[in-house]
Amino acid sequence: MSPTTRMEGFGGEFLWELEIVERQLTAMAETLPAGKYGWRPEEEEKVRSVSEVLVHVAAGNFMLLDVVGMPAPGDVYGQIPAGGFERFVALIRRNDELEKSVREKEAVIGMLRRSFQAVRQSVEQAGAAEFDRRLHFFGEMTTVRRVYLRMLAHAHEHMGQMIAYLRCNGIAPPWPDWRPDRRSA
Repeated sequence: MSPTTRMEGFGGEFLWELEIVERQLTAMAETLPAGKYGWRPEEEEKVRSVSEVLVHVAAGNFMLLDVVGMPAPGDVYGQIPAGGFERFVALIRRNDELEKSVREKEAVIGMLRRSFQAVRQSVEQAGAAEFDRRLHFFGEMTTVRRVYLRMLAHAHEHMGQMIAYLRCNGIAPPWPDWRPDRRSA
């Protein structure tokens, strides 16, 4: 979507920022060799591996979309309770399972892309008033807008983590530095 065709208001601003994190996370996922998807900075499984981080972002997108009313994909989540706290807990449990089971590079990238497409679709379909709608989120009343902001912050948090993972493996982030004096010739 070019800047001249962007949505007005919060939705357009959100999608602008989402496009950046989606592009950069996907580029890193594509750059890392498949053999590095099991790499983690510690031997113990207390710290997520590359595949687990990327699936965590994708699953987090699906879970937060479910919170705002876009049901998590049935082919990924299966039968989960219809609503309430039980549904939220079931989504978290399934997300934990997905992190441990989706490990192959192509499957991870596919899930990541699908989740960002779902976020985009949800924002594009929401009217301005939808972002002001009130709901319960982590034990408090807030707005749909805040849940979308959490999605964006969550993706950016793990983008930074993935940059560190790449650098620990001797791989530079796959985009040029925005500062001309720091770009390689």
